[in-house]
Amino acid sequence: MPSPAVIHHTFTIDRTYPTTRTRVWAALSNEAKKRRWFAESTGFVIHEYSLDFRVGGFERTRFRYGADGPPMTNDCIHLDIAEQERLVFAYAMTIGGAPLSSSLGTMELTDVEGGTLLRYTEQTAYTNGQDGSEGRREGTIGLFERLATELAEHA
Repeated sequence: MPSPAVIHHTFTIDRTYPTTRTRVWAALSNEAKKRRWFAESTGFVIHEYSLDFRVGGFERTRFRYGADGPPMTNDCIHLDIAEQERLVFAYAMTIGGAPLSSSLGTMELTDVEGGTLLRYTEQTAYTNGQDGSEGRREGTIGLFERLATELAEHA
C-alpha cells in the first residue's frame, strides 16, 4: 500500500506584544517560562518537557490530551539563533506513535512602536494524508495568546 501524499502549507502570523524584545526573548529561551506558555495548557497532560536552547539543542515535549488521549510527541531542533532577533527551528510531531507532521519555523523579533513584533512563519508537511494546516495555524495563534498571558503575568 502506498504512503499517503504529503500535504504542504505555509503560514505567517504577526503578533505585537507591549513589552521589550528582551522579555519576549526570555519567554522563548528560558525553559521554565516556555514550559508555562508552550506546554502547559488546560486539558493537556505533560509527561516530559525539556529545552536546550542553543544551536543544535533540542526541545522535547511528551504529552496527551486528556487522561485517555493518544500519546503525542513534539521533537524540535534549533537550527539558527540570533540573540533577541531570530530563531529558526525544525520540529516533528507524532500522535499515537505515527508521524503527523514535520515543520520549519522561523520567529523574528523587531522593535515597533509600543513593543515588540513577533513574526512567525511555518512551513508544514503533513505526512499522514490529512490536511491539518488550519488547525495548526489556529493552535499557533492560541499559543501566542498564551505567550501574551505569560508576559503579562510574569513581568
